[in-house]
Amino acid sequence: MGKISRKNWILIWILGMTGQICWNIENSWFNTFVYDKIAPEPAIVSWMVGVSAAVSTFCTFLVGTWGDRKGKRKPFICIGYILWGIFTFIFGATEMIPKNPLFIAAACVVLADAVMSFFGSVGNDGGFGPWTTDISNEHNRGKLGGALAVMPVFATIFGAVVSGLIIDQIDFFAFFGLMGGLVAVVGVMALFTLEDSPTLHPKRDEKGFWHQFLTVFNWETVRGNKELFWVFLVMTVYFIGFNVYFPYITIYFVNYLGYDYGMTGIIQGVGLLAAAVMTIPAARFIDKGKAPQVIFTALLCNTAGLILVSLSQNLIILLAGVFGAGIGYILVLQSLTAWMKNLYPEEQRGQFEGIKQIFFVCIPMITGPAIATQVINRMGVEMEVSGTMGMVPAPSLFLVSALLTLFTLIPLAAAGRLQKVRQRG
Repeated sequence: MGKISRKNWILIWILGMTGQICWNIENSWFNTFVYDKIAPEPAIVSWMVGVSAAVSTFCTFLVGTWGDRKGKRKPFICIGYILWGIFTFIFGATEMIPKNPLFIAAACVVLADAVMSFFGSVGNDGGFGPWTTDISNEHNRGKLGGALAVMPVFATIFGAVVSGLIIDQIDFFAFFGLMGGLVAVVGVMALFTLEDSPTLHPKRDEKGFWHQFLTVFNWETVRGNKELFWVFLVMTVYFIGFNVYFPYITIYFVNYLGYDYGMTGIIQGVGLLAAAVMTIPAARFIDKGKAPQVIFTALLCNTAGLILVSLSQNLIILLAGVFGAGIGYILVLQSLTAWMKNLYPEEQRGQFEGIKQIFFVCIPMITGPAIATQVINRMGVEMEVSGTMGMVPAPSLFLVSALLTLFTLIPLAAAGRLQKVRQRG
């Protein structure tokens, strides 16, 4: 049972945390930036999230296949992170674009986010994700899954608490420049420290790149990996519900509840930090093959947490709600990460990271915000934001998300049955 080396654990944490901080900035602060600097229009957020999700998914397939063929992940990680950081800085410059006509400003924001997301996927999804699979095995992926699951949480805490305080002091443009510079520096650092797994070898389809690229898009791939695809469906249904509320949670706390960015960050950060502790006992159950039971428990906590957030403006109840929703998010992601990596075909790990992105990013991040746009426009509250009238999310958004999250139980039951059959065999 090979262990993950100390050096690789350090790289996992540095690259993983930096990447998750940058994704958090995109998923949370880009949307708040749009409301504050462009226009309080949920449709712009929906388009921005959806287009970047589609771009990220395609990029992960492209880079994943390329990495499998070359037997290399390092070049994609390093170059991707450097350009990711540069284009994060460039995104902030869109606030200087004239807002009349609004269509032009909105299109520029969507395009800038898509380019940034492309290079983020080159480095993080297409490079770093398969690399973590390459250097791990089924005996340590519960621990790895726990680490990868708490990184978005720690990034959210940083993004909520630290980012909120920084933005209050220096505003968005300087903040995006600061964070983009950090990501680029980490990419340069990886050039001198990261090494590909010695077990990774080129896996070429003699019929060419595009034939290899398209081999995963056939029914035989699904039939040969039934359990994995049911796990993917668990991920899709859960993250559709997640993406109904998450892109708008800071907007809700700031504009509907009236908290400033700093206090909004503290509420989210404290609740999520407390929830992150749950990954330690969960890892033991996951490594024993009990991921479905962990996910079931997480879904109940998640639903209860979202209901609490919708019920009250009281600080204690909001903290309890964020804690419950945080447990759901962390444990679902931790369980699914380990479960999937154990099922990836060894010769197609990079490509299957691309398939994962369809179910994890593309479908949820297009569908969730599209649902949220309808909920906000029909059941939200009209108010003035930075001098412009617009629709702001109301508690109904969290109730809709809680209801959608419960549908995750359907594919979870099917995936759990297939896991039992595999374990018996």
